[in-house]
Amino acid sequence: MSEDTPEARLAALGLVLPPAPKPLGTYVPFRRDGNIIYLSGQGPRDAEGKPISGKVPTEVSIDEAYQLARRVGLSLLSVAASAAGGLSRLRALKVLGMVNAVPEFREHPRIINGCSDLFVAVLGDNGQHARSAVGFGSLPNQIPVEIEAIFRVLD
Repeated sequence: MSEDTPEARLAALGLVLPPAPKPLGTYVPFRRDGNIIYLSGQGPRDAEGKPISGKVPTEVSIDEAYQLARRVGLSLLSVAASAAGGLSRLRALKVLGMVNAVPEFREHPRIINGCSDLFVAVLGDNGQHARSAVGFGSLPNQIPVEIEAIFRVLD
């Protein structure tokens, strides 16, 4: 495997793509329209697949929330790679990151960097994307972060 592939970068980080999570409601994990893949929002889950909960920064620290956003990013890459036929066929276009935070919290982008940094580390230039990072008073199951993404499938 070439040193400069997304798969090699993923392995060098000591990471493997997890199985795609099962939807927790009436929706599909992704919808592909031509060469565009729209990914449903995902939150962090534990090893048994249960949602991880907590409000940032009172119940989940900034560093923990960053790591949870990274975990969500890995799960998003898993779904996108499955839809596209591999990591090498992906270009990130847009990320929407939502943070379940107290009203005074101001560092939403710092949390969502966990996902964004992972996309760039694994996909290189194809991991660069437009992004919004916003705060919410609550998220489903009180998860600390929810992230959705849009990818282009490369030929």
